[in-house]
Amino acid sequence: MGCSSDTQNHAPFLMEEDSELPQARASKCRLFPLEPRIMESISVSGEVGGAGGAYSYGALKRLDQLWSSICSAQTVVQEPQKVVSTMPATFGDSDIAEKALDRFDVVVCGGTLGIFIATALCSKGLRVAIVERNILKGREQEWNISRKELLELVKVGILGEEDIDEITAAKFNPNRCGFGGKGDIWVENILNLGVSPAKLIEIMKNRFVSLGGVIFEGCSFSSIRIYEDAVVTQLADGKVLSSRLIIDAMGNFSPIVKQIRSGRKPDGVCLVVGSCARGLTDNTTSDVIYSSSSVRKIGTSKVQCFWEAFPAGSGPTDRTTYMFTYVDPQPGSPTLEELLEEYWDLMQDYQGVSLDNLEIQRVIYGIFPTYRDSPLPAAFNRVLQVGDASGIQSPVSFGGFGSLTRHLERLSSGIYEAISGNFLDAHNLSLLNPYMPNLSASWLFQRAMSAKQETNVPPDFINELLYANFHSMQRLGDPVLRPFLQDVVQFGPLAKTLGLVMITKPQILPSIFAQVGFPVLVDWTGHFTMLGLYTFLSTFTEPLIRPLLSALPPELRYQWKRRLEAWKYGAGLDYEL
Repeated sequence: MGCSSDTQNHAPFLMEEDSELPQARASKCRLFPLEPRIMESISVSGEVGGAGGAYSYGALKRLDQLWSSICSAQTVVQEPQKVVSTMPATFGDSDIAEKALDRFDVVVCGGTLGIFIATALCSKGLRVAIVERNILKGREQEWNISRKELLELVKVGILGEEDIDEITAAKFNPNRCGFGGKGDIWVENILNLGVSPAKLIEIMKNRFVSLGGVIFEGCSFSSIRIYEDAVVTQLADGKVLSSRLIIDAMGNFSPIVKQIRSGRKPDGVCLVVGSCARGLTDNTTSDVIYSSSSVRKIGTSKVQCFWEAFPAGSGPTDRTTYMFTYVDPQPGSPTLEELLEEYWDLMQDYQGVSLDNLEIQRVIYGIFPTYRDSPLPAAFNRVLQVGDASGIQSPVSFGGFGSLTRHLERLSSGIYEAISGNFLDAHNLSLLNPYMPNLSASWLFQRAMSAKQETNVPPDFINELLYANFHSMQRLGDPVLRPFLQDVVQFGPLAKTLGLVMITKPQILPSIFAQVGFPVLVDWTGHFTMLGLYTFLSTFTEPLIRPLLSALPPELRYQWKRRLEAWKYGAGLDYEL
């Protein structure tokens, strides 16, 4: 749930061995793997930075090497390089003060999603710079989102409603939640727009520059020094940028995050493979999620496969399909290349088309790590993580862009207040990435959707459990189903859903305990209780406290505003139908 659709200049799927492909596909171990031949036939001139921005075979092999190192690690993947250091002095007294190019309020490291928070802060009158190691541009692969979520950017003031039509490459309805052999649930206007990141980021880039923002493209930072009165970004080419705050928007593999987490192994990973292909005639609807009927073996591991499919904006028969699975990063976990080999076989049945009749335009792949202790609190003064680097996205959907639109107004306002009041110590910055029980409660869903290697649970249990939950949410109506489909977990809808499942499907309860394990259920119960508490606090206590804020001293007022936001967003009450 929540991956993105895709579009790209196509390369025909033509190979000398075409006549042998039907027989080759019948074998689980091909003599001639498809990945190199397909991927080497596709132009890679449009590769950009950010998740999903690379799609060559060489990049796939490099990512698999990284994935293998994560799987083989015991607790620490690799001792991280120390890129952030704290200096017990003022910046003016430092040995690099004379080298600073300029003084900014904020330096944003990472431009693909960082451009949104940077533009929002620039629109508030702050002086902002972006450091991007590549050219700052969006990939051709589309991001899937609803108009409701895009309007959050309009609300913040960085996108016009007229821009939405310009950046929308594809529209499609209805949208399916399907469960192999069980049935389908259809919804409207959920992830039903394919937005062009190339156009959207170009609009943001132009707006950012017009507001006085500065972009350092083709630059990567080498280190960060935190002084008593400033923070300094040292770039690999020798440039020195000083600012009051650094925003880390460098994603899941940010070197700053690696240092904060001490190189710790992720608690869970979502592996994604897919392609954009031309030649699919039934191309007016989308699949938000489609679960395979049973667990299957890929390589030496058991996995539960899920699917998404979206029309692409590059042509009427262009369609993106994703296959993804949740795994514990352990030795023997399937590689991306092994998943792709399986994908080519299964995709044909899933979409009802022969691979020989398709023109493959792009091959898509990615690994999305997640940690149970998320969002990530600030570990240093004057440094704050946002977006994927903060871990604020759902551990089920990993929808970084959708999560960013939801939190952008809260984050931009809070950061502006922190800078204006000079509340830039780690404690005050951590209030911008607070504990959110609805995100922590989502961990149970990922665990329930992950195949266990040794279990007495039936192979079709995950598919059965998903259908039972979605069918119950459908019976309870849009106030229950729609928030969940847009990554918002709320106490009332969740309690109603679980209650209905237990009443209508009591026979699956023992399998749930066997699937997720007693310790996970105990941990989840604590987060579920906190979800109820946050709901109560936001509903009944917040209205009593908010009128009193104006009488508080500035720092205390800032802190209480962040707590009220934490209650509201942590309970999912920011979502409105």
